[in-house]
Amino acid sequence: MLPKSYDGQDCSLARALEVVGERWTLLVLRDAFYGIRHFSDFQTHLGAPRAVLSERLRTLVEHGLLTRRPDPGQPSRPVYALTDKGRALWPALHALRSWGEQHAPAPGGPRRVFVHDSCGGELDATSVCGTCRQQVGPEQVLASPGPGLNPGLGQDAVSTALTRPHRLGQPLTVLAAAPHPTRPRPTTQADVRPTPPEAIGPHRLTRVP
Repeated sequence: MLPKSYDGQDCSLARALEVVGERWTLLVLRDAFYGIRHFSDFQTHLGAPRAVLSERLRTLVEHGLLTRRPDPGQPSRPVYALTDKGRALWPALHALRSWGEQHAPAPGGPRRVFVHDSCGGELDATSVCGTCRQQVGPEQVLASPGPGLNPGLGQDAVSTALTRPHRLGQPLTVLAAAPHPTRPRPTTQADVRPTPPEAIGPHRLTRVP
C-alpha cells in the first residue's frame, strides 16, 4: 500500500495532495458540491466501497473540509456539509473538470453545464462568467444536465435527482424510489378448501326440470 504522505517533499502541492489526493476524495468533494449530504447517497452515486468511503469522509472532516452533524429530521443519520475551507476548493475542482472536458472528453459532450445564476452565462475554466465576466463562487452556480448526460447510465434516486437543474452547495432533494407493486400469487388447487357440511346447514335439493 502506498503511503499517504510525501515525506521529503517540502511543497504546498504535496501537502494538499495528502488531504485530497487519494482515490475517491475529489469525487466525494464533487458530490458534496452537488448537494449530496448522507453517507448512503454518497455510496449510491459513487459506488465506492463502504470502508473506503467512510475513511475518505472521516479524513475530510478531520482536515476541516466537511462537517459532520446529526440530521435534524433523523438524528441517528449524520449529514455532511462543506465548510469554507472545503468550498475554497471549487476553483480547483472546476478547473480540473474543465481540463477533463478539453483533454479527456466523453462522447456526446459535457455531462453537466455550469452557469452563472444571475445572467445565465456559462463558466469558463477559471470560474469566470462568459457573459458578465464576473468571478463566480459555487453558491452562484446552477448545474444543469449537459448534452452528453446519459439518463440511462444511472437509474438510482441520486442520479435521477441530479438530472434536474440545481444550485451548487444546496442540499439535493433525493426522492425515495417507489416500491415495486406486489403481484398477487395465483390461486392454486391447494388454496380451494371444501366447505364442511355443518357450515352449509339444512337444504332441500331442487329438481331441475
